[in-house]
Amino acid sequence: MTIATFRSHSGPTTFQSRPNAAEDARSRGVPVLDVVVPVYNEQATLADSTRRLHRYLTETFWYPFRITIADNASIDDTPGIAAALAAEFAEVRAVRLEQKGRGRALHAVWSASDAPVLAYMDVDLSTDLAALMPLVAPLVSGHSDLAIGTRLRRSSRVVRGPKRELISRCYNFLLRSTLSARFSDAQCGFKAIRADVADHLLPLVTDTGWFFDTELLVLAERSGLRIHEVPVDWIDDPDSRVDIVATATADLKGIARLRRGFATGAIPIQAIADRLGTTRRLATH
Repeated sequence: MTIATFRSHSGPTTFQSRPNAAEDARSRGVPVLDVVVPVYNEQATLADSTRRLHRYLTETFWYPFRITIADNASIDDTPGIAAALAAEFAEVRAVRLEQKGRGRALHAVWSASDAPVLAYMDVDLSTDLAALMPLVAPLVSGHSDLAIGTRLRRSSRVVRGPKRELISRCYNFLLRSTLSARFSDAQCGFKAIRADVADHLLPLVTDTGWFFDTELLVLAERSGLRIHEVPVDWIDDPDSRVDIVATATADLKGIARLRRGFATGAIPIQAIADRLGTTRRLATH
C-alpha cells in the first residue's frame, strides 16, 4: 500500500491507500460490486425495480456486478418474485432472512459477500440511478472508504413534502450537535462501502433497523475513514411505510448508546483506526 494525504471533513489525514477493487475482483473471479436491495412485502414494486436496476447496470457499469435481493421475512409474494428474478438473471440472487430489519439484512448480506465493493439502495429507486457510478467509483479505485448519496447539498434535486424535509434536516442537525457528525445526510437509502473496511466496522454495528446507517457512518468518521458524498436527485416515495415516530425513538436511543460507548471507551475506535492505517478524528462533543 502507498501512503497519501487526503483532506477529510476535519482536515488533512494521512492514510494507506486501498487496493484497486477491480483488480482484486478480477484476480479472484468475483463481481466488483454487490448491490443489496432490502425488501419487506414489496411484491408490487420488486420485479419492475430489479429489472430497471439490472438494465441500468448492464448498460452503464464497467465491471461485473451482482444484485442481491434481501428479503426481510416478507409474508406476501415477495419471496416468490425474488426467486423468479434470480432464475431470470444470472447477476441476481435472492437471500431470505427470517427476521425483519434493514440493518440486519445489510449486515448479513454484506458480511457474506465476496465482492470488494458493497452497496445498497431502496427498492423504490427513489434516488436517480445516474448517481450510482459516481457513488462507487472512488471505492473501486481505492480513493475512498465509504460513499453516501446526499439530498442536502445545493446541487441535489429533491421532490418531497415539507414535513419529511424538516425531519431529515433536524435529524442531521441532531447528529452534528450530539455526535459531531460532519457527513451531510445519514438517512438517504443510497450508500456504498469497501468490503475490506466493512470487515472491521460491521462487527461493531449493533443496530438492526434504520439506525444502522447512522451507526456505521459515525464509527467510520470517528475512525478517520474517508466518506465520499454524492449529491443525488431524489423523489419521495408516497407509499413509504416507515413509522416515523418509532424510527425517531430508535434513533434517539442509538445516539445515546453511541455517546456512552465513546465516553467509556467501550467502542474501540483507536483500534479500528490503527488496523486500517488512518488517523482518527477526535470529536468536539
